[in-house]
Amino acid sequence: MAPRRGDTRERIQRTALELFTKQGYERTSLREIAERVGVTKAALYYHFSSKEEILGSLVSDAAQSLADLTEWTRSQPQGAHTRVATLLRLADLVQGRWQPLLRLAEENRAALRGLEDVGREVRERIRDLYGLFDDEMADVAGRLRARLAIFAVVMGNLRDPGELGATREEVQAAILQVAGELLGDGSSGGGS
Repeated sequence: MAPRRGDTRERIQRTALELFTKQGYERTSLREIAERVGVTKAALYYHFSSKEEILGSLVSDAAQSLADLTEWTRSQPQGAHTRVATLLRLADLVQGRWQPLLRLAEENRAALRGLEDVGREVRERIRDLYGLFDDEMADVAGRLRARLAIFAVVMGNLRDPGELGATREEVQAAILQVAGELLGDGSSGGGS
């Protein structure tokens, strides 16, 4: 049975992201991506017309996952439990699907310059998420702590845990603890 169109598209995205992060965006060619995926260059062009389009689709998918997280958070009762659950879900995204993309963005900023539209979309989704926490925080300091908690979850996962002399699990627990403390939820990020 031949792979479905969506499967091939996702394999192209995964493979391209792997190559972009491993050898750099500029040093990766469409031909190399097609060969790794096991499709012809024409088949790759059926899904994506350029590396920029592949990268744009990856960033757009990240923006959509942020929109989904925001929608989920809106559907939950307001309060400390939902804030912590949102941070846990965000941490799962950052550790999973987003981590290679975030590393790519950090190491290949030039590659992202032409993606202003999708970059704007990601920034808007992050502002939406901030806004959900802002609604519950009474003062400027509380709203700032909420933003810093979200930032801690995202940025804390970008670094090699070895830099802190810890395992990935220890760093993750610390990130969630710090984020919970920033929110003033009195939690250690374990979901209370």
